[in-house]
Amino acid sequence: MPRHKSKIDLDKLTTYPISKRRCKVRYEDFAKAPSKGASFSDFYNSLPNILAGTEFRAVVDAIVSGRKKDKPVIFMMGAHVIKCGLNPVIIELMKKKAITAIALNGAGAIHDFEIALVGRTSEDVPEAMEDGSFGMARETALYINGALEEAVEKEIGAGQAIAEVIADEKLSFRNQSLLYNALKEDVLSTVHIAIGTDIIHQHPSFDGASAGEASLKDFHNLIEEISGLGDGGVVLNIGSSVILPEVFLKAINVARNLGYKVRNFTACNFDMIHHYRPYQNVVTRPVKSGGKGYTIIGHHEIMLPLLGQAIMEKI
Repeated sequence: MPRHKSKIDLDKLTTYPISKRRCKVRYEDFAKAPSKGASFSDFYNSLPNILAGTEFRAVVDAIVSGRKKDKPVIFMMGAHVIKCGLNPVIIELMKKKAITAIALNGAGAIHDFEIALVGRTSEDVPEAMEDGSFGMARETALYINGALEEAVEKEIGAGQAIAEVIADEKLSFRNQSLLYNALKEDVLSTVHIAIGTDIIHQHPSFDGASAGEASLKDFHNLIEEISGLGDGGVVLNIGSSVILPEVFLKAINVARNLGYKVRNFTACNFDMIHHYRPYQNVVTRPVKSGGKGYTIIGHHEIMLPLLGQAIMEKI
């Protein structure tokens, strides 16, 4: 049988000179070679201006620009940020007025309080689960649950109430606490509680009504802060995969429903892996009608000090 003869003639292909091609990678954007004894600014400026290198710089510049415009810069943080030993980074940024508000989930408030109380936190969960002692530390529950009841009496949010207890009791390690320093620096602190998720909810001292009312007050406080994000503000979600992205989505929706023009701001998610809700509820949906959304992946204990130092160099 005769062999099939191909009709494809590659000699007829249309080509063009590479000088006319649009390229996404240029040598000018490459990283600079490392050098011994370089300053942080040298290191920061040596990062490649490609992909996350570009986006990281954009987030830093947005934070610095936002504060120059007197716009909110909100750090929403999961408990892992505290457990990674990053309180000093966040505290210094609060002192330098680079952050206007912090939002924690319930676990974040608990770990922050325990640091203030004894300078230690984070128990061995599998071991403690064996005999049912997980989360049964007496003082943690009594202090925080008491603070939530005081929040209702004083008509303040959970974040401020816990911070005031830390201050009033002059807890030994209070200067290492995010909530205490937020109170000192007049930075809004909010705590967003999902009942049944935290160790203090196991204790007889826990009152669901008080927790709910104190957390609702903080939800309203966060909405007010978010209402000013438009035209230059910044919101970061750091290490919260569910609670805070959900809270943020509802808060920005309420702010817009009330007539606030919350558009043209910067949203960024810092985490160790990709999660659905931070990507959708922080980085994508809220900036659809104007603004920038970024995702920076990396370990908190490396990325947050890098972010903090980069901000410090520019403010």
